[in-house]
Amino acid sequence: MELTMGQRDELQGLVNSPDVAATVGTRARIVLWWAEGRLKKDIAALAGVSRPTVDLWLARYAAGGLAGLLDHRRGAGREQVSASVRARVLALSRTSPPAETGLSHWSSRELAAYVARTEGVSISHHYVAKLWRDNKLTPHRQGTFKISKDPEFAEKVADIVGLYLEPPGGAVVLSVDEKTQVQALDRTQPLLPITFAATEKRTYDYVRHGVTNLFAALNVGTGEVFGECYPVRDGAAFLAFLKAAVKPHAGKEIHVVLDNLSTHTTPDIQSWLAANPDVRFHFTPKGASWINQIETWFGNITRQSIRRGTFTSVTVLIKQIRDYIAHWNTNPAPFTWTATADEILAKVRLVQANIKKLVDNNGK
Repeated sequence: MELTMGQRDELQGLVNSPDVAATVGTRARIVLWWAEGRLKKDIAALAGVSRPTVDLWLARYAAGGLAGLLDHRRGAGREQVSASVRARVLALSRTSPPAETGLSHWSSRELAAYVARTEGVSISHHYVAKLWRDNKLTPHRQGTFKISKDPEFAEKVADIVGLYLEPPGGAVVLSVDEKTQVQALDRTQPLLPITFAATEKRTYDYVRHGVTNLFAALNVGTGEVFGECYPVRDGAAFLAFLKAAVKPHAGKEIHVVLDNLSTHTTPDIQSWLAANPDVRFHFTPKGASWINQIETWFGNITRQSIRRGTFTSVTVLIKQIRDYIAHWNTNPAPFTWTATADEILAKVRLVQANIKKLVDNNGK
């Protein structure tokens, strides 16, 4: 069974989600292990289930995707929720939690509890999770929606989204940024387990061997990634990376999406841009790095390669990063950008209105 990168992320999301039963996480692991090429008898032993059970969940995933791995409650009637409450849940799901909640993002349980408090209507977290699946919403993975105070926010959003949705004919669009201070951590022997209620969690000691800075450029049209590691993050390192990133596209019109760091606008870089008029910079709004597509790829490499890795040196860490990039580029796929500039600006206006309402209410 071959899985796309998106399918792997979805399955890993089930494995890591606190909102699904452990049995569902095990089913997701079964599919992931099978995609890795493991034998079914080995998967059964790892999962602690029978061989026919492995066949059952592989077949259900093949037939129904993620929905095939979820439990369907029997005997209970369908949860009756009014259209207005349903609309309220969807609206909340598309914005960050209000500041007074102290939450960085919604979970299905937190959103259900919030609706119960504010609307006086009791809904289950199962209903919220199903609504998210039906509408392809993943607020538990997206995190916060940060509001930019950039006075040119609307113009910059329109510029960059225009590049994503309708790039100039024959042009190359590169989404560029740096992931700084990536640590080479060597996980050593586990410490004594810490007991929380009836569960036990082992903690680990770490040895830190140093850090590196990952510079990366995502080709928005093809999904290919060019990346290099540097010991420092300064204008000279960025210019060296930029020259290498655009070199394969010589002779083409190149648009580079990047943030507003001072290292991106040094005199040397300005001189290089003047000497290379085919390369044009498009700066994201201040405080709005979420619009830069390379941030999505950084999330992937962090979850899939770096976060749980053990690296005995910076050299080992850099090799892991390069191996991941090489693996990614064997079957790259561009990220699908669907939100128009008008939709983004409308969402920002909605969030701003909610904040103003909150401030006004607290001031009374």
